[in-house]
Amino acid sequence: MSRSTMISRRTCLRGLGMAIALPLLETMAWADTPGKSAKSPVRLAFISTSYGFGRVGGKWDPWFWPKDAAAFSPTGTLSPVLEGLRPMVSESILIGGMSNDGHKTAGHVSEEAHWLTCAGVTGEKQTEEAKTVNIGISADQAAALQLGLYTSLPSLELGVSRCNLSGLSEFGYAAAYQNTISYRSATQPLPSDNNPRSVLNRLFSTRRSIARKGKGPAGDTSQFAAVAGGSAAEGPSLDQSMLDLVMESTSVLRKHISGADQQTLDQYLDGMRSLEKRVVAIERQQAEAARAQSSKAKPRTGKYSDPIEITLPATTAIPRTEHVRLMSDLMILAFQADITRVATLPFCLPYDGSTYPELGFTEDFHACTHMENDGDKHKKIDQFHLKQLSYVLARMKSLNDGNGTLLDNSIVLFGSGMANWSHDVFHNLPTIVAGRGGGTINPGRYIQAKGNMGDLLTAILARAGCTLEKPFGNGTKLFPDLS
Repeated sequence: MSRSTMISRRTCLRGLGMAIALPLLETMAWADTPGKSAKSPVRLAFISTSYGFGRVGGKWDPWFWPKDAAAFSPTGTLSPVLEGLRPMVSESILIGGMSNDGHKTAGHVSEEAHWLTCAGVTGEKQTEEAKTVNIGISADQAAALQLGLYTSLPSLELGVSRCNLSGLSEFGYAAAYQNTISYRSATQPLPSDNNPRSVLNRLFSTRRSIARKGKGPAGDTSQFAAVAGGSAAEGPSLDQSMLDLVMESTSVLRKHISGADQQTLDQYLDGMRSLEKRVVAIERQQAEAARAQSSKAKPRTGKYSDPIEITLPATTAIPRTEHVRLMSDLMILAFQADITRVATLPFCLPYDGSTYPELGFTEDFHACTHMENDGDKHKKIDQFHLKQLSYVLARMKSLNDGNGTLLDNSIVLFGSGMANWSHDVFHNLPTIVAGRGGGTINPGRYIQAKGNMGDLLTAILARAGCTLEKPFGNGTKLFPDLS
């Protein structure tokens, strides 16, 4: 490229503009409730770990479950692993007896894939069907379809491990099954981002949409009113118009391509639809903010903490503890600024080579689960993960969010898709629900499940304001006993 055709940074900023997300201020109102006092939205965080917790019926003593309900309290006799959660026990519900049935695939193929989908992977081992992803939408994406209408990012997929969705995993199944917990559709797994700088750039690089002058298409355009000083009669923005043209063109293309290419096109269009929703969300937020300002909306009550500070490391080679906490802080910051209300964060993934040298040994996590004569290293890793969860919850609890804390206005689901390391055990899954869900959850208890994982996810989605036509996944009802 010749120097005469290069664009300077100053020219770029002057021409394209720049936007930065702000924390919620008392004079702001949520996009879905303009001009009036409203409760803070409920945020959803899904945090997982692999391999379950400990071993049952072997040489090791169980180290996760407490002796009884009375033991699960801030002053109770907690198990060795749950000890790390002690500061946050009063903000958590421990659920025993949780099941996620209907998954015949052995090994670690199912544990990540079915945790939030509550659906089984398709195909037998080493078959062509097994190589193709086909499972079901995950609960986080079911929430993003509705809650994402009000935020710049419908959802945020974070990670600590590298996420490779291509290739095959054990037994000849698609590698995506064990490398992500998020599925936009039955055939579209979503990658997670484990690069802190990349995530931070994504959170604060949203470009402001500009309304297109002139008459727009017929129909209700009120959601675009007052965008960039315009009115509803001016129609949708240039961004929205360009997306409309792209979507219209693909319908013509579909008539001239093969079935396999149509599936590829569908996956691409899912991404386009996500972008379209993001554009609509930005425009809706701007329009509602303009309406609220013009009508002198009553300021919201309560206190709001300043956005937390994120310090990026100078190198990508950082200890796992620091990496986990950095990704957790990015998730919390995104919640504070209302950039998204839905996030996923696996602390680890099967066969990802996770090592924990700060714990005093070099063997990776998977190797530690198979040390039948020495479970101490596995136990230390389990304790490490509970301490990281406790950190996340404590940080959220320390932040004001209106008339409560960020944790009060959130639901954090923590667990594993496998009960313990003996592979095909999908009963008594370690499951913790933390936060108060905007006042809809009563934490500080150890309960026994009266329903399965699908029922629990149905209840969580309902408490976040999501409307479902039927129970989620393999669920049949709303999970009781959360409130």
